[in-house]
Amino acid sequence: MFMDIKEIQNLIKFVSKAGVTEVSLEQGEFKITIKTTGQGEVGAVNPVVQSVVTAPIAVVAQPVQSTPVETNSVEKSAGGVDESKYITIKSPMIGTFYRRPSPDKDIFVNIGDSIQVGTVLCVVEAMKLFNEIESEIAGRIVKVLVDDASPIEYDQPLFLVDPA
Repeated sequence: MFMDIKEIQNLIKFVSKAGVTEVSLEQGEFKITIKTTGQGEVGAVNPVVQSVVTAPIAVVAQPVQSTPVETNSVEKSAGGVDESKYITIKSPMIGTFYRRPSPDKDIFVNIGDSIQVGTVLCVVEAMKLFNEIESEIAGRIVKVLVDDASPIEYDQPLFLVDPA
């Protein structure tokens, strides 16, 4: 499905009025990138038709997949704690990490809190959707590995949990 010239012109007008600096849009094999100077002027329009092999993107709140911390030997953290017995909870998506549901609410979990399967640990904002990340294991939060309101990557470690 390709955009016709009228749709592209409307998109350019919308981007320049919105005040954003760059917008990329993909529809099947059609990709267009519109860059502005920030003052509402369109600097470059780069429509590209290319063969792109990508997996479908679905933004869905998913449970976090837990994996044991990978260590070659017994490693000690700066605090002298043996981290080899802990389970790392990793991010299931790219987005922005938040420790609380909104700025005026309490933090979901703190260091030392006991958690159960299904306990909400944090929220990850991806494409204006807020996805609650739930624990797949029971245990106690040992360490929070990401600062609040920080950008995170897929599979980035978020929490260390003592499963005992």
